[in-house]
Amino acid sequence: MSTRIFPLFVFCLLFLLGVERGFSQEKEYKIISVAFYNVENLFDTEDNPFTFDDDRTPKGDDVWTQEKYQDKVQKLARVITEIGFETTNQPPAIVGVCEVENRRVLEDLINEPKLKQYDYGIVHYNSPDRRGIDVALLYRKDIFKLENSVSHELLIYNSKEPDKRVYTRDQLVVSGNIDGEKLHFIVNHWPSRSGGETASSYKREKAAALNKIILDSIFKKEPLARVISMGDFNDDPTNKSFKEVLKTKADATGLNPHQLYNPMEPMLKKGMGTLAYRDGWNLFDQILVSGALTTKDYSGFQFYKAGIFNKKYLITKNGQYKGYPFRSYGYSGYQGGYSDHFPVYIYLVKQVSSTSNKN
Repeated sequence: MSTRIFPLFVFCLLFLLGVERGFSQEKEYKIISVAFYNVENLFDTEDNPFTFDDDRTPKGDDVWTQEKYQDKVQKLARVITEIGFETTNQPPAIVGVCEVENRRVLEDLINEPKLKQYDYGIVHYNSPDRRGIDVALLYRKDIFKLENSVSHELLIYNSKEPDKRVYTRDQLVVSGNIDGEKLHFIVNHWPSRSGGETASSYKREKAAALNKIILDSIFKKEPLARVISMGDFNDDPTNKSFKEVLKTKADATGLNPHQLYNPMEPMLKKGMGTLAYRDGWNLFDQILVSGALTTKDYSGFQFYKAGIFNKKYLITKNGQYKGYPFRSYGYSGYQGGYSDHFPVYIYLVKQVSSTSNKN
């Protein structure tokens, strides 16, 4: 069976318009999208005796049947194919995901007819999370050439019981190249706010500290590394984990290569979010980029734009949670939706043609 090849999409962008003396610059760019999606408890229907997945079985509280599982997988495949499509004319080159039970569910996802033609590869490691959920990265084999990957264990201990470990998700690092350019991706799912935002904040600050260690190790080997850290961070862009530990910036102007730009912070200030709780929005799902991706030197891939993928079909249409993300399960049981989070994405662009003069 032959593999279908999808070249990097080329588009024309009036990126720098110079109107002086009748001179304009119209340039052609290669463009790709990078996405992240919390897929809300993508479990298979089998009971794993080593994790707390009993509810997600046919005889469990969720009555998680093969029919429901297949319906969810089909719906998630639709979402992934459509993220960024209106601009790139193809699905994302890279998709970070979280809340997946195992490799099997990822294989089922990428083999759905809507996704299968794009030949996605999988990078996945089992995490020690007690719920049995992991992070993973999906990549288009025709675009991203995988070089290496590693999973970093997040060691956290209970603040009140120092000998009691908090078992949570690892942080996944994947490196490879696109169009001959080296890129590094970190996929995160930081500890939840269970027990309250303030009481649990130390866990996410520990996660941020691990993220910084990973970043520093990459920069030590590769000072001008292009790094993208994405995930469900269970914190907003303005929380301490970002502003004090990672020292993220809301403005991409004049960053040094090792600083992190967070394009989601301005979105939060506009009232945008990726999940809703008690009639308020949070923007826990974010994609951060290192300073080397913000230089505006488009001879190599650079950050162009970020967004939240919140099409109408992903939004609850009526009832108490009207306007919230249309989720698979709610307090009243199976909802038949997609996820309780909206996906997020960024575009990376690279110039491929010389300036044209128009008099």
